[in-house]
Amino acid sequence: MNEDIVVTGMGIITGLGYGKKQTLEALRLQHSGIGKINYLQTIHADYPVSEVKMSDNEMRNFLKIPSEKIITRTPLLGIMALNEAINEARFDKNEARKIAFINGTTVGGMEKSEQYYPEFINTEHYIENHDCGSSSEAIAEYFGNFDMITTISTACSSAANAIVLGANLLKTERVDVAIVGGTECLSKFHLNGFNTLMILDKAACRPFDATRTGLNLGEGAAYLVLEKASNAQQRNIKPLCKLSGYANTCDAYHQTASSPDGQGAYLAMQNALYESQLKPEDIDYINAHGTGTENNDLSEGTAIMRIFKDTIPPVSSTKPFTGHTTSAAGSVESIISILALQHDFIPANLNFNHPMPELSFQPVKENITKKLQHVLTNSFGFGGNDTTCIFSKIE
Repeated sequence: MNEDIVVTGMGIITGLGYGKKQTLEALRLQHSGIGKINYLQTIHADYPVSEVKMSDNEMRNFLKIPSEKIITRTPLLGIMALNEAINEARFDKNEARKIAFINGTTVGGMEKSEQYYPEFINTEHYIENHDCGSSSEAIAEYFGNFDMITTISTACSSAANAIVLGANLLKTERVDVAIVGGTECLSKFHLNGFNTLMILDKAACRPFDATRTGLNLGEGAAYLVLEKASNAQQRNIKPLCKLSGYANTCDAYHQTASSPDGQGAYLAMQNALYESQLKPEDIDYINAHGTGTENNDLSEGTAIMRIFKDTIPPVSSTKPFTGHTTSAAGSVESIISILALQHDFIPANLNFNHPMPELSFQPVKENITKKLQHVLTNSFGFGGNDTTCIFSKIE
């Protein structure tokens, strides 16, 4: 029998605020982080987004990073979130343990190279910090040496796939601890790209609503500390929960669209349930990918109906709170799911009013207080790269 993989630390920063406390408070009060663009320099300022309410310089000062240090917004967000996770996990630097850092991101330092590219001859340092790997290296450098550093870039399933890789490294005993998650800042690449696909909403996004017309972008970072239960016990750390199941699939139906029958999403949820040895009726809450786009919500909703049939648990998308944080979404929403698990409540699917006629269920419109034992969270990326994680309380 495989040993439990447990979560011993979490850190998060989004438009809802910095840290688990502010995140939980915003969820409970049903306060969204989506609003007007303040920091991203773009002509498309009419699109609502969820920005972290801190400038680059404010984060630098908070983290005591010297002004001469070249660093972009994506790793700054990552360092903020990872700082909270590492502090909660209470690592002793004198302990000899193999620690992996697995970071999901797609934009990397692009927001600065976009800004300075016309003068790149005089600002080569920003070009050097453009790629995804440089963001991971910058985060790792801030905290010291890791035994393994790698970057996953699978669009909106990146951070969820970081969780999958970290768990597999632990199961195969390659490492003792896996710090997993993702970070992503807003960029013109994001905004212009999703605008070109015609899937941005100029109003607040409405996942699973019949009137939905698109998503609201967001930015943020979130990381989880994973280790085997025996390793946590040796360190005298009480786990927050366990990662009881996970799976990644790829239906490769289309470059950006999900398959109409939700085959990739269906297989991801089915395989995660199989891994966890749970039945569909054991799941108490589904934190849906729920982007608010016409294609995703119908595809995911269809897959949920295929899996859960007549026993569909409460479903909600929390993207109306945080915006779609793209590569960071998998870890952002994993932490939100764990907070729901810890505090026995289901966050609302904000802005929902009109049921989709194609679906047999409706998302949760208001917060619900409910005892939770197992929560399932979905993260789906372009190309049908679909990942599901299941988190459970430890009995």
